Amino acid sequence: MILNASDYLVISLFFVLMFGIAAACSRRAGRDAKDFFLSGRSMPWWLVGISMAAAATSSNSASMFTEFVREGGMSRMWKWWAFLLTGMTTVFIYSKLWVRSGAKSDIEFYELRYSGKPAAFLRGFRAVYLGLVFNAITTAWCILPAVKMGQVLFNVDQWTIIWICCFSSIVYSALGGFRGAIITDFFLFLIILAGSFVIMYFGWSHPAVGGFTKMMENPVVQSHLNFFPDFSDTDTLLAVFIIPVAVQWWNVWYPGSEPGGGGYIVHRMLSSKNENHCQAGTLLFLVMNYVIRPWPWYLAAFATLIIFPDLESLKAMFPHIQDNLVKGDLAYPALFRFIPNGWLGLVVASMLGALFSTVAAHLSMGANYIANDVWKRFVRPSCGERELIVVGKVSVVVLMLASAFLTDILASVGAFFNLILQIGAGTGLIFLLRWFWMRINAWSEITAMTVSFIVAVYLQLVHPDMVSWHRLLIVMAITTTAWVAVTLLTPQTDAVKQAAFLDKVRPRCRDIGWGLLATSVSALTVYSLMFGAGCWIYGQFVRASIVTAVAVCALIALFPIIRKLNGK
Repeated sequence: MILNASDYLVISLFFVLMFGIAAACSRRAGRDAKDFFLSGRSMPWWLVGISMAAAATSSNSASMFTEFVREGGMSRMWKWWAFLLTGMTTVFIYSKLWVRSGAKSDIEFYELRYSGKPAAFLRGFRAVYLGLVFNAITTAWCILPAVKMGQVLFNVDQWTIIWICCFSSIVYSALGGFRGAIITDFFLFLIILAGSFVIMYFGWSHPAVGGFTKMMENPVVQSHLNFFPDFSDTDTLLAVFIIPVAVQWWNVWYPGSEPGGGGYIVHRMLSSKNENHCQAGTLLFLVMNYVIRPWPWYLAAFATLIIFPDLESLKAMFPHIQDNLVKGDLAYPALFRFIPNGWLGLVVASMLGALFSTVAAHLSMGANYIANDVWKRFVRPSCGERELIVVGKVSVVVLMLASAFLTDILASVGAFFNLILQIGAGTGLIFLLRWFWMRINAWSEITAMTVSFIVAVYLQLVHPDMVSWHRLLIVMAITTTAWVAVTLLTPQTDAVKQAAFLDKVRPRCRDIGWGLLATSVSALTVYSLMFGAGCWIYGQFVRASIVTAVAVCALIALFPIIRKLNGK
C-alpha cells in the first residue's frame, strides 16, 4: 500500500495540530520553569488522566500486545493486567502523599525522605540513571515499532525513520514544555483511539478473515480467547498468572506502573491542581488504560492470527525487512498494508500520536530530572529559571540522540518488556514501604537498585536459556534479601528529617486501611468491566450480564468507601 495525497493531507494536519499547540504554549513555557517542567501545577483531573493514558499508549503498546496474544492467547496478558493492582494502590494510598510532598519530581523525593550524603548520592545517581540511561533505552524501545511500521509503509531504511522521529520529538518536546505536552496529549489520545478502531475494522474485514463473526468462530482465534491459562499447565499458570498476580504487581518496578507511583505518572500527578484532582485523574487513567484502550488491539491481534499464521508468512510479505526485526510484534503494523487510502493517513497519524505522546513523556521527565535534580542541585544551585529551561531543552536533544542509536540494537518489544521486569524485580516493595517504615534509608534503595540490575544482567548474559519467570523470582529473592539486610544493618535516617517528612505527607494507618479496601473494590470494578466487555464481544451474553452486574455492584460500593477515605 502506497500513501496518496489524501493520506499525506491527514498526516500534515496532524503535525500542524501537534506543533501548533506546542508553539501556543512555548511563550509561557519559556519564561517560567515551574510551567515548563510541571505546567504550573494547575491541571484538572480529566486532562491529567487523559495525558497519563496518552503517555502510556506508546507505539510499542499495540505491537507488544499483539505479540503476547499471538504467543499464548489472551491469558498471556496477565503479565500486564496484574499492574492494575499497582495502579489502584497508587490512586488510593499514594497519590495524596505525592501531592503533599511538594516534590518537583519523584527523584527529589530522596532528599525529602532521607538524609546526608547517601541521600544526595541517591538523588544524583538516580536522576542520571533514569533521566539519561534508562530513559534513553525506554525511548528507543518506543521508537522500535515506529521503525517497523515505517518500513512496512514506506520501504525506507530504519535510520531515515529514526532521524525523522528524533527531529519531530525534539521540536515538539522542547518547544511547548510540559504544559504543551499535556494539552496535546488530549487530542493525541482521541486520534490514537480512532486509528486503533480503523486498524481493527480493516483487520477483520480482510478476505482471509471474512468479517467479525467468522473471525470469532475461527478455531485458531477460539484457542486464544481464554482470559485465564490452562490450570493443568503448571509452568504456564505460574509464569503468566500466579506470579504476576501474587508477586509481580507489588514487588517489580516497571515504567508507568511503579509501585507507589513514579516516572511520568508521578510527573503528571504533581501537575494536578490538588489532591482530589490527582486521585480522580489517576483513576480515570486506569479505566482508560485497561477497559477502553486495549480492546481494538486485541481484536486486531486475533485477525493477525489468521492472516499471518507464523513468522515465515511475515517474512514472505516483507522480504526487505531485516530478519532480526521479524518478530510477532511486526504482525500489527503488517495490517497497515490492507487499509485503503484516506483511512491509512488517519492510522499513520494515530501511530505517530502514540509515538510522540510517550516519547514526549520520557523526554519531559528526563529533562526535569537533569535540570532540577542534577544541574540545579549539584552543578549550579544558584541558576535562574531561564538557565534551567535551557538545560532542560539541551537534555531533550541529548536524550533523543542517545535513543536514536539504541533503537538500532533492539529487535523485539516483548523481549525487552521481560528484561525490564527482571531489572526491576525485588525493588517494588521498598517503594511501597518507604512512606511508612522509617527504618528504610538511602542505603536500602541504593542496594535494591544495584543488586537487581547486576543479578538481572548476569542471568540474562550467563543463563539466557533460563525460563523467564525463574529469573524473575531469583532476582526478586536476592534483591529483597539484600536490601532488607542493609536496612537493618545501617543507621536510620536522621530523626529531624524523618519528623519533617512525616509532618509534610501525613501518612496515617486509617488511610492505609481504607485505601486497601478502595484498591480491592476498584480493581474488582475495572477487571469486571474489562472482562465483561470481552464477554459481550465474544457473544457470551449470560456470562457478560453476570460480570457486568458485578462491575456495577462494585462501583456502587466504591463511592462510600472513597468518601470515607477522603474524610467526607
